[in-house]
This record gives sequence, C-alpha cells and structure tokens, in this order.
Amino acid sequence: MLLNKKDKIFVAGHNGMLGKSLVSRFLAEGFTNLLTVNKKQLNLSDYEKTDDFIKKESPDIVVICAAKVGGIKANIDFPADYLLENLKIQNSIIESSFRNNVRRLLFIGSSCIYPKFAKQPIVEEALLTSSLEPTLEPYALAKITGLKMCEALRRQYDFDTICLMPSNLYGPGDNFNENNSHVLPSLIRKFHFAKEANSPYLTCWGSGNVLREFLYVDDLSDAILVALKEWDPSLKGAPKQVDKSMLTYLNVGVGKDISIKELANLIANVVGYRGEIRWDLTKKDGTPRKLLDISRIKKLGWLQKTKLNDGLKITYDYFLKSLSEGSIRL
Repeated sequence: MLLNKKDKIFVAGHNGMLGKSLVSRFLAEGFTNLLTVNKKQLNLSDYEKTDDFIKKESPDIVVICAAKVGGIKANIDFPADYLLENLKIQNSIIESSFRNNVRRLLFIGSSCIYPKFAKQPIVEEALLTSSLEPTLEPYALAKITGLKMCEALRRQYDFDTICLMPSNLYGPGDNFNENNSHVLPSLIRKFHFAKEANSPYLTCWGSGNVLREFLYVDDLSDAILVALKEWDPSLKGAPKQVDKSMLTYLNVGVGKDISIKELANLIANVVGYRGEIRWDLTKKDGTPRKLLDISRIKKLGWLQKTKLNDGLKITYDYFLKSLSEGSIRL
C-alpha cells in the first residue's frame, strides 16, 4: 500500500494556503498522525536543523508545500531572494528526507517551469525544451531544480519521490499583500477597495489579454491525496513519457483557461464593483498562455471539482472575514 492511515505525514509549509487545505483534507480522510511545525520552531531553509527534525520525528511521508511565492512584480524586484530561498527550502527538505529514510516524498512545483512559448496545452515533455518567461525565471529555475533532484534521487537511489506541477492556485488562505500577491488575490483586493472608495475607475497591470487557468486550492489537495494513494511511477501501468520512459512529475490544472480581462470582470461581479476597468500597458504581461495538459493526472482518477465562479465567491468571503478580523496583511 502506497499510503496508510497510520503513516506519520509531515506537511512542510502547513500554515500556507495549500498546507492548510491539505491538512484539513488529510484529517477529513481519517489521517490523524500528522506532523507540522511553524517557522519559529524550525527554519526549513536551514539544512542542519531540518535534518535533525526529520531524524528525530521519522515521518513516513513528506509533502513539500513550503515555498517563497509571489506575483510578477515581486519576482522582478527580488529575483535573488526567490531563487535562493526556494533552493534552500526544497534542498534542505529533500536531502534530509532522503538521508533519514523517509518512505515517500511529494514535491509541489509550478506550471511556470515550462517554456514561455510552449505548445498548448502543455504536456510534461515540454520541460526544458526552450527558454523560460524572464519575469519568473528565478522561481521557475528553483522549481525545476527541485523536480530534477527528486528525479535523480529516484533514478540513482530508488528514493520514492513524486512531483506535481499545478497551474495558478487560489482560495482561502491566499496572500492579498499589495507588493507580492498573485494576480487573482491582487485583483480581489483592488476591486474591493475601489468599491469601498466609490472609485469611478481602477487600473490593472498589463494588457489583460494573457490567458491563465486557475486551480482551487482544495482541488490540488485532492490531487495530492490521489497521487500519494494511486501513483507509483515505477509500475508498468503508471503514466509514462511519450518514449515510454518513467515520468516522475504530473501536471494538475483545470483544462480550461481565461484571459485576465475575463477574470477581472468575474471578480468585479463577485465583489460588486461597477466602475470602469483600465489597463496599464506599460506593465509586463508575462507568459502569453499557460494551459496545462492534465490527461495523465485524470487517468489516476483525479478531476477538478470547483467551478471558478464558486471558488471566487468562497475566496472573497474569506478575504472579507479575514479583513474584519484583521488577520491578513495588505
């Protein structure tokens, strides 16, 4: 059995949006032997301390949700931080898990690992076939390195590692900070305060013409459970690359994308903003399109459940509740 209810599971990054969702999903499924630790207790970018922690706690399963994440502006302004911090976090957890005989490890990557002009929808084999989107290159390189480290440890030492590459993630627990949030929570914040201020118009970043797909956080948590339960890349029936070689990472998305202009209109409706939406063409758009081919993860039995408009309503309700409680940084 690949996953057992008695397994001790370490969710690295349990206080983040995905980590919180995943812990709730595990508990709902009857997994009660969960191991979590906050930043004050353990700096995951410190290899020695992380190694001591994993050695002491001896988890059976490790899921790496921990990462330094942000939108285009934050990645442009702090490229070294995004590259170095993510390399430190993932290398620390992956190596210490390997050294201390963790049975299975699942690494969460990102759709930004793929080339800027990859053929759509993007299949897993597109990795490293061309150049990356420059604005997100440091973060993407870190995630590619994590994926390749997991792949190398499996090939050389038979360490059971698997990786998932999700599209743009959103949901309760998201980051709404003005300086480093992703596009969807950034727009929720922007439209909300424009409505509160009775602003006749607001200005959004870029042209709004680029296409993105948005994955609700609980749907990714479901995909993680499916992967841990059902996916062993070494088995004959597991998803393979086109050349029939082993495939150790799978895309997770919704199979449908929309333009940022369409997303802005949806958010305006959810928030109740009725003013004009303007677009700042001096700001960079990033990759023109990032639609993932999700045929392989679907064959394992996973399918996205949450419609975008429903997810937006839940996320906006979370934003309002957190705002009233003073529990989010803006």
